[in-house]
Amino acid sequence: MQGQSFTLAELAELTGSELSGDGNLVIDSVAPLETAESGSISFLANPRYRRAVATTRASAVILPMDMRASAPAVPAVFSNNPYLAFARVARALNPQRPAQPGVDPSAWVAPGAYVDPAAEVAPHAVVHNESRIGAGSVVCSGAVIGVGAVLGADCVIGPNVTIAEGCQLGDRVQVSAGAVIGADGFGFAQDGERWEAVPQLGTVQIEDDVSIGANTTVDRGSQGDTRIRQGCKIDNLVQIAHNVEVGEHTVIAACTGISGSTRIGRCCIIAGSVGIAGHLNIADGTTFTGMAMVTGNVREAGVYSSGIPAMPAQDWRRSAVRFRQLDAMARRIDALEKALERMNDDNNEHTGP
Repeated sequence: MQGQSFTLAELAELTGSELSGDGNLVIDSVAPLETAESGSISFLANPRYRRAVATTRASAVILPMDMRASAPAVPAVFSNNPYLAFARVARALNPQRPAQPGVDPSAWVAPGAYVDPAAEVAPHAVVHNESRIGAGSVVCSGAVIGVGAVLGADCVIGPNVTIAEGCQLGDRVQVSAGAVIGADGFGFAQDGERWEAVPQLGTVQIEDDVSIGANTTVDRGSQGDTRIRQGCKIDNLVQIAHNVEVGEHTVIAACTGISGSTRIGRCCIIAGSVGIAGHLNIADGTTFTGMAMVTGNVREAGVYSSGIPAMPAQDWRRSAVRFRQLDAMARRIDALEKALERMNDDNNEHTGP
């Protein structure tokens, strides 16, 4: 994938890295160490792949600072964070396609909607009354912008995304294909054996620079609003229930589910398939590893884990049998401890002064 080109010196300046070698080299693409060709730049972040640097055909490599003393012959830029430097280089070489201003003839824009002249509305998109599309924003094919919804500047709303009624997005928000922002929360009141829907009257408020992955759902609040704070990055297939608040710069990996009215702190890391119960408070800077089950408040930052790693089926079946025996085993151990305590007391009485 190619876009623009830069000299190696320009890329070093762009990323705040230290240049080693010919700064006039022209770089026009990024590629892995093993498959790179002339004109490409690669990066090394994991020491296990250090040998590949010596044989790469890349024109240049982004390397960690601790490799300066053993720098390879290939031109390089040295960074304290090679992966971040690579991300910035890749983005510079392959900039996001800017909006193509205008409304496609096959799109439907309600008379009461406002689309900024610098925004793009692609084929078969639908923009309902009282909604607003900000400058430089792109509404891709098949997307639906609900009544009264607001998009800030430079947003990208992917194909077949739904931004439901009244939801508000800040600037530079990206929502990938198939995501639904503002679905009704899962709220039902029980009437005997029947369930009656509780109206979901709130909205979703998404702040600037948020990224939301494909087929993720963010439910509207039941009365107040669901809030995704500035800079959050949310992966594909994530479920965020009504009235959840996700703090600034928190990242959430795929298949995680967050139940209603939970508050996630800022700068948290939530790995894949984590389940978080409702009405909880999670401290700033908390990390949950994959498949963790969170059932209580987390008041102190740290790394939290649960779940059982995969093991051979025969070992798992044997362990599962033991699980069912744990209660009886605990009672027997308690009884043995009490019996041992009595024996010690008896011995002390017989051996006393």
